Amino acid sequence: MKYIFVFVLFISSAFGSTLSSTIVSVDHDDEIVTIKIDKIDVGMSGFVIREFDKEHSSILNAVVVESFDKQSGVATLKLSEYKDLESSALPRGEWKVKVGDKVVLAFGYSRALLIAPNADIYNKITKNTKTIQWIHPDIFVSVLSKNSHPTPVEEDFEQISSSLNVGLLFVYLNKKLYTLDARSLKVLNISDISLEQKSVKLPFYSRIDEIDAAWFGEGSDKLEAYEPYYYELLIEHNPNMQELKDAYKKFEQDKE
Repeated sequence: MKYIFVFVLFISSAFGSTLSSTIVSVDHDDEIVTIKIDKIDVGMSGFVIREFDKEHSSILNAVVVESFDKQSGVATLKLSEYKDLESSALPRGEWKVKVGDKVVLAFGYSRALLIAPNADIYNKITKNTKTIQWIHPDIFVSVLSKNSHPTPVEEDFEQISSSLNVGLLFVYLNKKLYTLDARSLKVLNISDISLEQKSVKLPFYSRIDEIDAAWFGEGSDKLEAYEPYYYELLIEHNPNMQELKDAYKKFEQDKE
């Protein structure tokens, strides 16, 4: 269990609370803002808040960290539309982000979903990690059934993240645990957790055996193999992460 112990220490130190900073520059042409901060991970997501007075504020945009310069302490963030509170019954402001607005990052990082190949691995990880509130995969399966997706796709992860404030996604692949921001699907950390994998349940461990399927479209086919699909999903959203590509290559070689 030493591998899980190291992972627990990482979670406790890295994802204990939200991060916040004030915007120091804005480029509306490229939809980019910058903040000054001591430490941050590329791929972290969050939102911009406009504080009108002590009692009134509004979320303006969603953001994702695109780069961070450790020497200067300057992080560059990409703006996008914030959709979590969309409602035709609510008024919508037309305010633009400006210098002085506040950025909140790592919101919901105390809540997570774990994608694991079987019950044994799922239980060993979740039961040894008390600092995280785990959202049971059965709930995610209900989202997949509603969307008629036997194979989870990006929009499914976005949906459970926004509806249940799930900040982190964990994916166990070939003795490694990948920590992702649940909205951007960017890898924030890779932990070595060597657990014996005796079986695989598709598309991931849950207590539900059947997922409703659509006739056609992305996600409508049943998942045929666990590792290749999730490796490819992670690589799609982290195309420059060589460690991830090397892990997939090693997995493919070990199968031969």
